Amino acid sequence: MEPLIPKRKKTKKIWVGDVAVGGDAPISVQSMTNTETTDVEATVKQINDLEEAGADIVRVSVPSMEAAEAFKNIKQQTNIPLVSDIHFDHKIALKVMEYGVDCVRINPGNIGSEKKIKEVIDVAKDKNIPLRVGVNAGSLEKDLQLKYGEPNSDALVESAMRHVKILEKFNYDNFKLSIKSSDIYMAVESYQKISDLIDQPLHLGITESGSLKTGTVKSSIGLGILLMQGIGDTIRISLASDPIDEVKVGWEMLKSLKLRSRGVKIVACPSCSRQNFQVIKTVNKLETELSEIKEEVTLAVIGCYVNGPGESKVADVGVTGASPQHLIYLKGKPAYKVDTEDLEKSLVKEVMKIAEQKSNTILKQ
Repeated sequence: MEPLIPKRKKTKKIWVGDVAVGGDAPISVQSMTNTETTDVEATVKQINDLEEAGADIVRVSVPSMEAAEAFKNIKQQTNIPLVSDIHFDHKIALKVMEYGVDCVRINPGNIGSEKKIKEVIDVAKDKNIPLRVGVNAGSLEKDLQLKYGEPNSDALVESAMRHVKILEKFNYDNFKLSIKSSDIYMAVESYQKISDLIDQPLHLGITESGSLKTGTVKSSIGLGILLMQGIGDTIRISLASDPIDEVKVGWEMLKSLKLRSRGVKIVACPSCSRQNFQVIKTVNKLETELSEIKEEVTLAVIGCYVNGPGESKVADVGVTGASPQHLIYLKGKPAYKVDTEDLEKSLVKEVMKIAEQKSNTILKQ
């Protein structure tokens, strides 16, 4: 039986540089730099590292005109689409659009007067640059805080729709929207409600979700619920960790839901006293050694014969732990046996071989 893959809501397709967001485009993975934007060399390096790790889009905070001038140099030295994060000063938004930014993240509510917002929209229209409207539970308008008493999904949606109506007033629909909270329930409810009200692409995230471990769990639950309901066109996993971790977690999330694939997917047993080799130690080493592979390869690492044959038969490469030797599977069929001391080397060799074959097939196409 074919796996049940979430059917996405059809939203308007926009373009962030050469990356499509919404419509029938794949769900894109984003991250954000945490270097000082005025440190051009460090920021360029981090952007390139994020691109290598699998990011489709990278956001850069531009809090000042000095940062905007630095952004000009950053843009010239990078290839991946860049989103500038702008608050309060609309002139900074105008400047980065002059310098070729691919998308501008703003809150129309904190940009100022409608005249200033119209200036931004007019340039965005002229240069065909999309905007990302970002609403956050931590920065709700004061009147909505008074009206609702505390942040909730209705307050977030009302705030979002205010911003949407400002853009609609100026006949501008080249935008995507995020409506984030650090509370999973609030974030999920907010996205569900706004999805019923607009057809713009939605940028998913659980904001300020925490450390690598905590943030991964919270983001996986919240975004997993939404993605399984077909909601969401691009994702950012907000972690108090290396931004590359955000990209890795985002990809693992999409791979787990069969929404996109990239790199090696390892299926591994949690290990028990039946294991015939140290599964956890082996998997940790394999993850590190195979982390640079971009082609989709499935690897099953199972410590005994209870589930080993079954998992290995549906993987590109697999191993079933046994004594005195372990059985290697290739393309679902038993291939050869290896000793424990040769196991990791054999698995890496076979995965690399299949990755190379897949890469060559893509190049020929």
